[in-house]
Amino acid sequence: METLKGKHIYLRALEPEDLEFIHEIENNQDVWDISNTITPYSKYLIKQYLDHAHKDIYEVKQLRLVISYYDNEPIGMIDLFDFDFKNRRAGVGILIKDSKNRNKGLGKETLKLLIAYCKSHLDLHQLYCNISEDNDTSLKLFKNEGFNVIGLKKDWNYSNGSFKNEYLLQTLLT
Repeated sequence: METLKGKHIYLRALEPEDLEFIHEIENNQDVWDISNTITPYSKYLIKQYLDHAHKDIYEVKQLRLVISYYDNEPIGMIDLFDFDFKNRRAGVGILIKDSKNRNKGLGKETLKLLIAYCKSHLDLHQLYCNISEDNDTSLKLFKNEGFNVIGLKKDWNYSNGSFKNEYLLQTLLT
């Protein structure tokens, strides 16, 4: 599918061999705040998730894609969640796993590919995301790709002994 191929990376479906990669991400406490996770995931649970990853977005209301270099090295994941076909919207979240792959424009390329896919294949009208007020990198990325801040959720997430505000951003695709 050409829509999911960029200059440096492509987006692909989850595969059984992604078990270790996903296990590392899901158990990295440094990113738990971003994903609202508070407990580790076992390889058993991730394997069960992978066994069902083939299910249709219309059924499970989620689509997780691996961000991969063309040499097949996985570098991150991008998710569509809360997929709402009736209202033609979904939430989006992105994670580039290692800092060595950040600040190279790969997040921008990934988000552009996903937006194009949402327009051409899912016929979505809008995308939204939730970003912590102190996540300047993600705020810049999404704003640069046409997302606008439409709200601020006060004291939304509790992290490291204090509450943090979270922005709600949205873009209209049509």
